[in-house]
Amino acid sequence: MHSAFLIVVILTAAANLYAASNDFTRPAWILTNMMTLGIEERWFPTLGILKALGAVGLLVGIAIPSIGIAAAAGLVLFFVAAMVWAICVRWYAHLPFPLGWLLLAVAALVLRLRST
Repeated sequence: MHSAFLIVVILTAAANLYAASNDFTRPAWILTNMMTLGIEERWFPTLGILKALGAVGLLVGIAIPSIGIAAAAGLVLFFVAAMVWAICVRWYAHLPFPLGWLLLAVAALVLRLRST
């Protein structure tokens, strides 16, 4: 169980660090997606910081379980909100993207809770 937990946490942290780096570097495809979602460019740093903090919190949570639980729960809420936002703007084709990150965050949360 511990190996699965470590793999999922590291994978989830890496995925969120990648997503955060895209928010900071703003490649053209991110700008296009965010424009379609109606998200202003001024929100990119905030979104990137939240994802990066979640990723760091997951990694710290390997040693300090309460921080890992908080980080995973925060990421779950973040990506649920992302899915709700995509539904509100009726861009259903975009749903698989936040869903993937949501599933990783849920897996990290469940495994963290089971390993404490």
